[in-house]
Amino acid sequence: MASTTDFKNGMCIEFNNGLFQIVQFQHVKPGKGPAFVRTKLKSLTTGKVIDNTFNSGVKINIARIERRNYQFLYKDDMGYNLMNLEDYNQISLQEELFDTPLLMKDGQEVDVVFHADSETPLYTELPPFVVLEVTYTEPGLRGDTSSSSSNKWATMETGAEIQVPLFINTGDKLKIDTRSNSYSERVKG
Repeated sequence: MASTTDFKNGMCIEFNNGLFQIVQFQHVKPGKGPAFVRTKLKSLTTGKVIDNTFNSGVKINIARIERRNYQFLYKDDMGYNLMNLEDYNQISLQEELFDTPLLMKDGQEVDVVFHADSETPLYTELPPFVVLEVTYTEPGLRGDTSSSSSNKWATMETGAEIQVPLFINTGDKLKIDTRSNSYSERVKG
């Protein structure tokens, strides 16, 4: 048990029969009336962000979550198959637990977040950046930047389609931001 004075960004709590992560909080002491805490809570199961106000000093149950390192092996009819890098046990997860599953290639390391009490997977996180090779893109023409959009679509080795600058060619290796699903930079070598 904890109280509202223990709130920290990133803390996971049990609230309304669900697990929520504190995204933002603010202690408020108005001139008149009791103090309270305004929060933004993100559901770990649905991803929705809600606003909630707690009275100051209210007792809250803290949820224990664990982050475990897994390696993506392959995808089949059962889902995405991952292997724990510590004990080599394999699990299969559904696509709903991944934000950007098309950016994963075989051998990619992935963090899986589990509810420690029930051992249920809540969500997965890819590293902030991944390096993927372009398998197809239209050739960019020199001087073809007169339009308002100076980007084109490129198909990556995993099947993901990303908007890239015109100078990118088939066979280039690109650093892709997994949080925004966007091009970051071209990788040399």
